[in-house]
Amino acid sequence: MAAAGGLGYARAMGAALAVEPDGGAVEASTEDQVVALSDVSWADYRRILAIRGDRSAPRLHYAEGRLEIMTPSRDHEGMKSRIGHLVEVYCLEAGVEFEAVGGWTLENKPARRAIEPDECYLFGTGREAATYPDLAIEVVRTSGAARKLDTYRALGVREVWIWQRGAITPYVLGPDGYVAATDSAVLPGLRLAQLASFLDAPTASAAIRAYRDALRG
Repeated sequence: MAAAGGLGYARAMGAALAVEPDGGAVEASTEDQVVALSDVSWADYRRILAIRGDRSAPRLHYAEGRLEIMTPSRDHEGMKSRIGHLVEVYCLEAGVEFEAVGGWTLENKPARRAIEPDECYLFGTGREAATYPDLAIEVVRTSGAARKLDTYRALGVREVWIWQRGAITPYVLGPDGYVAATDSAVLPGLRLAQLASFLDAPTASAAIRAYRDALRG
């Protein structure tokens, strides 16, 4: 992870938001690319968000003056999508109404916190006025899980799944913060260990078929 502050701010911002030029093959990175900036105001964070525009990457995480700009690797994107696909398979099989809202930019200006999940979901119907998701999913390939949970707590997200080193841990929000659990509270019928056992399938489509068949018994 690269860090920057003060005079390095503009240079780091430009590097983090750079787009590969057209033409020529670019080797897919197996590691996430992360730049961390310090002493960033809320207004500066919002300017960077505007520069990034509607692109899905890089993803931003702002926490009380610290801005993390992450360009996910292909492996990162593949895993977050695979987890999301299996959540959707479960919901379809269990009759749970849901809305996938992807990397929705979640903000709490008074708390000086903002984050863009890898995936996130609303459950039930009539959720058009919802300001935050019920479930956020994060793929953490190195470190940073605790910082992200602090931000999700400030936002009031009910549950966060952290994938790290091949395992998924659900964190359920309680009166004193997040508590690591064995299974999901927002999807109480879902057995998370079962879902995770299909993540190593050779393709996403194979994982979907196998998990669907397991749910159908």
